[in-house]
Amino acid sequence: MGGLSERDLAVLELEGRQWRTAGAKERAVREELEISSTRYYQLLNALLDRPEALAHAPVLVNRLRRVRAARRAAR
Repeated sequence: MGGLSERDLAVLELEGRQWRTAGAKERAVREELEISSTRYYQLLNALLDRPEALAHAPVLVNRLRRVRAARRAAR
């Protein structure tokens, strides 16, 4: 059973930051993680389903799970 990788931790850390300007988050994803925004959101979405991510950042993961559930319900 694997834990969180360095990239997983970096994704959670980046998602937990506050962003002051539009586009700052996408720029940080490209510059810091060196991946596209699409890939970032794919990784983040997968992380939300992992118990290791919940154990590492429970407040963040639970908030993002609620947002995801609300978006799905709105469809």
